Amino acid sequence: MQNDKVRLETDGKVAVMTLNDPGALNAIGHRMRQDLGEAIEAVEQGGARCLLITGAGRAFCSGANLNDPDRPPRDRAAEARGEAKSDLESWYNPFFLRLRDLPIPVVAAINGVAAGAGMSLALSADIKLAARSAYFLQAFARIGLLPDCGSSYVLPRLVGIARAMELSMLAEKLPAETALEWGLINRVVDDAELMPAAMEMATRLANGPKALGLMRRMYWGSLENGYAAQLDLEAKLQIEAGLSADYAEGVAAFREKRPARFTGS
Repeated sequence: MQNDKVRLETDGKVAVMTLNDPGALNAIGHRMRQDLGEAIEAVEQGGARCLLITGAGRAFCSGANLNDPDRPPRDRAAEARGEAKSDLESWYNPFFLRLRDLPIPVVAAINGVAAGAGMSLALSADIKLAARSAYFLQAFARIGLLPDCGSSYVLPRLVGIARAMELSMLAEKLPAETALEWGLINRVVDDAELMPAAMEMATRLANGPKALGLMRRMYWGSLENGYAAQLDLEAKLQIEAGLSADYAEGVAAFREKRPARFTGS
């Protein structure tokens, strides 16, 4: 990446995207946004079969960088007149939609604080593993803003409206263990075991069938669809899965009583 604020590496079939500004607790500034755009494009165009997202140092991502020295000056008058796009409209929202639309599984290894947009980034993953010392924070109320980057959509669907309101209005830290109890994340592991456990999970998913990517589309669609529409989506995606080489391999492996060798196609 041009600014070294994000590292993108490949480990077998897994693309590992590491936010890399530990001095700022991996807060998302202008240069990191550029790198994240490059990274997501590389993942979209590459051949990885799972994406693993984590942070360098002691934080996953502390949200938007409010002290970013590289941020272009804002034209507040133009924004008030509706003549300028906000950062959400111009970058954050398109980025999170691209992340949602990836056709491969996404794993988050949450190694420390995940706050604001960083919490949204963590919750965008399909499988979320957190270090025991990690915590989550909807920090917006502390500076007089609202949850964004999809938080108001994803959070109540994960933990319910009452807990989403509590997290957002009180802006209190949510420890990893409590996040697990609430159903916000999938697993909590000791700090030293986080990356090995996350890589094991990502590798397992990367070796899975094409159907895993289709499951992403199915479950994201279920958040908006009515019952009939979801049945239609299931039927459409099941046809696509049934035409895949991985389905043929899975059936053959079942009949031959051997492990399937999926290729993601």
